[in-house]
Amino acid sequence: MPPHIHMPFWLPFKKHSIKNAFSCLHRLIDYLIGLEKVINPISVFSFSLMRLRHRKCIPSCSSHHRVDEDDYPWRHKKGNVLEWLHKSLIRKPILAQCITTAMVGPRTWIGGIFSRTGVKSSGSNIDFKWTPVQEARYQRLRDRMNVPYDETCIEHQKALVELWNLAYPNVTLQGLISDQWKEMGWQGANPSTDFRGCGFLSLENLLFFAKTFPTPFRRLLLKQRGTRAQWEYPFAVAGINVSFMLTQMLELYSVKPRCHHCVNFVKILGEDEEAFDVLYCIAFALMDAQWLAMHASYMEFNEVLQITRTQLERELALEDIHRIRDLPAFNLLDT
Repeated sequence: MPPHIHMPFWLPFKKHSIKNAFSCLHRLIDYLIGLEKVINPISVFSFSLMRLRHRKCIPSCSSHHRVDEDDYPWRHKKGNVLEWLHKSLIRKPILAQCITTAMVGPRTWIGGIFSRTGVKSSGSNIDFKWTPVQEARYQRLRDRMNVPYDETCIEHQKALVELWNLAYPNVTLQGLISDQWKEMGWQGANPSTDFRGCGFLSLENLLFFAKTFPTPFRRLLLKQRGTRAQWEYPFAVAGINVSFMLTQMLELYSVKPRCHHCVNFVKILGEDEEAFDVLYCIAFALMDAQWLAMHASYMEFNEVLQITRTQLERELALEDIHRIRDLPAFNLLDT
């Protein structure tokens, strides 16, 4: 993102479509205000697209910029819009989810407002016959989940030091127990105490993120994008929470998953053994995007994490998802 542009979050659209994306979302909300209820979702969206036709621009009295003629009724209704959003969109998490869905690309942002026919039912007790490869990789993933972090294990110590070196390549680590760890977002001087919630798997996830997607990793670590809260989420502890959330979402505690999005993930895992680790990176980036869209603070972290989980479950349940990189939210790692 160019340094001279200031936005609360960054949309992975092409330059010429950013304005249209926001304009479409605003005008859709504007139309729903007058409609008061959605009678036919398809016709509502079609109407919103029709309103995107070319309009004359007129000078604004308050600035030197040229303003679309639709901006005037929008500005006049601003007070009513805020009240309506509060009451009719069921508070800011719902609006934030719509906005963040828009951020991950055109394939699903409509689905964030209306029902997408490509999403499978979320019913339980779904039986499926998995292949030997799928079963073996799923079991290996479950085995990884059950490995605790051992601060006396040399391998685990080296992995922790490697994470520091990837995060701060120009800063020398003073020791495995040091106040320096707090800069990364650990709760205390000894990060080993934070791994109790998810074990060594969470450290492996952070390492994979740093090695495979170094640019978004550092962007999230250093909070380089968007308008940040005064009380930001701690990066490392948030990463552990993301790992734990994924193990629960994918039912890794079960011998065999049953829900649609879990079954679909196992099929993806059969094609790509790194699917879980890549999904972790997607989830972390999506969580940060939700955080920015909600203008959240530290006390709202669990709420943001739950919204992130809901979005991932929806995307994993799409029928046309065959690789983990097909997830619409994967776009967040390319920005």
